[in-house]
Formats: sequence, structure tokens, C-alpha cells
Amino acid sequence: MQTSQILTASAVTAVALTLAYAVYFDHRRRHDPEFRRSLARERRKHAKAQKAVKEAEAENERAQLRAAVAAANEEGYPSGVEEREAYFMNEVARGEQLLQHGESKAAEAALCFYKALRVYPDPPNLIQIYEKTVPKHVLDILGQAIALGDTSVLGEPIE
Repeated sequence: MQTSQILTASAVTAVALTLAYAVYFDHRRRHDPEFRRSLARERRKHAKAQKAVKEAEAENERAQLRAAVAAANEEGYPSGVEEREAYFMNEVARGEQLLQHGESKAAEAALCFYKALRVYPDPPNLIQIYEKTVPKHVLDILGQAIALGDTSVLGEPIE
């Protein structure tokens, strides 16, 4: 026998075995109620595990954002008019630059926009500008950062 004949026979055997298993699996799935129940249990178990992973990731992101906002607030903000303006321009530029990197830097960009919002003289107006120019996923993170801030950037204390 030649090598090509052996490879062909092996490939045909593998395909035949795969097809036979698919037919066997389909037959069991259609005719065995206990097998169907076990498949459904496995599907539910898998979905539950996926949901738990997503919730853990979301909680981790919230904790990181909470820490970043707390660090930014501890760091403080400039008080002079020129310093505030320069700080604002620097943070907005950094945020826009981070947006160029895609979703991997979305939280960092939102934090930059949050810092700029904290020093801007008319925050509601700036939020309207952000709504028009900043991607929605970054705006969502920015909204969470505003909610986590110890005082409201809109001038009203959070209760």
C-alpha cells in the first residue's frame, strides 16, 4: 500500500466515525428523554456559570472605577483659573487620545473626562457636549464615575 492510500483510508475512516457519532448523538437526543434532560441541565449550568463570570467581571470593573475616582478626588484639582483651564485641556486631550486605542482604554478615557468635568465651570453644558462627541460605552462609564464621586460635579451634593 502506498502512503496516499493509507492517508485516504484514514481520512475516510475518521469522517465515517464522526458521521456515525453525529447520527448516534442525534438519535439519542431525539429519543432518550433522560439524555435530553441532561443536555438541558448542562445548558442551564453553563449559562449560569457564564452569568456569574460576567457579574464578577462587572463588579471588578466597578471596584476599579471606584478606586480610580477616589484616587482622582484625593489627588485634588487646581484652583486657579489658568491652572484649571490648562488641566481641563490636558485631561480632555488625554481622554481623546485614549479613545483612539479602542475599548481597552475606555475606563481610562472616561476617568480623564471625569477629571475635566470636575474643573469645568459649567458641568451640565459639558455633559451635553460629551453626549454628542464621546462614544456611548465611555459615557456609561463616565456616568458611573460621576455617581461614585463623593460630591456631585453638577453642584448638588449626592445624598
